[in-house]
Amino acid sequence: MSARQILESFARWRSASLPLVLVTVVETEGSTYTKAGHRILLTGTGEYQGLVSGGCLEGDLAEHAREVLADETAQLLTYDLRDDGNEVFGLGLGCNGLFRVLLQPLLPATGYAPFAAIAEQLLGAHPATSAVVVTSNDPVLPVGATLVSGADGDVGWQLPQPWQASLARGCVQRRSARKGEVAIEGVDGRAARVLYAPLRPLPRLLVLGAGLDAVPLVELASRLGWRVTVADRRPAALARGDLGAAEQLLLMAPQDLARNLDPARYAAAVVMNHHLDSDRACLHALARTTMPYIGLLGPGARRERLLADLGAAAGDLAGRLRGPAGLGIGADSPETIALAILAEIHALLAGRLDLVAGSR
Repeated sequence: MSARQILESFARWRSASLPLVLVTVVETEGSTYTKAGHRILLTGTGEYQGLVSGGCLEGDLAEHAREVLADETAQLLTYDLRDDGNEVFGLGLGCNGLFRVLLQPLLPATGYAPFAAIAEQLLGAHPATSAVVVTSNDPVLPVGATLVSGADGDVGWQLPQPWQASLARGCVQRRSARKGEVAIEGVDGRAARVLYAPLRPLPRLLVLGAGLDAVPLVELASRLGWRVTVADRRPAALARGDLGAAEQLLLMAPQDLARNLDPARYAAAVVMNHHLDSDRACLHALARTTMPYIGLLGPGARRERLLADLGAAAGDLAGRLRGPAGLGIGADSPETIALAILAEIHALLAGRLDLVAGSR
């Protein structure tokens, strides 16, 4: 269940004016299914989108969600599954870790704050940060008070001054963080524990080439919740009808790439025209961007020929170009190649992969 599916469910439930509960993982210890900053949504009837555990805790969370909606008050829960004798949630859960989660009511009357602001950032183009109060000894600062800090400014919910200023500074300090963390903040002798968590926009993938091998790449990327644009110079390739999972299909010559698209909106591009002139034109345009990942299909010799043709522009691809694209998992079909490419992009975006010298 991807972040995109959660956002789509939120939009649907919001349009129906359903009261919801936002569940955020605050802290974990040991082996757990999710980590700090992970979010899911529940309805008052027990329906949910997303998973905190592998399905072990969601039923109990639904019970507490009803309480949160009845009281219209945030609630902090702890699930300690490290004891094999735990009888509350059954045996054999397989997690053997500790979850601490915060449940916040999302109500039509309050505009679904604070998740509406979080959703806006996830659908945007720039990284942001959220800060949510998980414990507080200040009577004017409730548990669940939240700040969403993005490129266009800050949106606070139930945050008195100067707490909003304090959390805003904390968000700025953690703008480049890749994972959530809990910190203790203090104002006028009062203290609060605050979860700071990154808000990464849904990844946008640019697929340059609409051949048959692009179909599993587009389908799998969409299944992961990525927003996919496919561009090709051939009307027939785009009209086949098998690229419906893409968010956007563009009939465009490679030479028009820089003029017709904003490459800064994309986390990655895969060049797969299977046409030397087209691939060369795409790489030339992408060299002038700061896109962190550029994948190129085809063997290393083909990559070297294209780089030689690019001349000085080839240097601008260093550290970003991966050719042949994809992790070395022995991929030998369009489906496994798609898996290898998306795994490589995911690893890079998660900070688990360095592209050394731009190629292998």
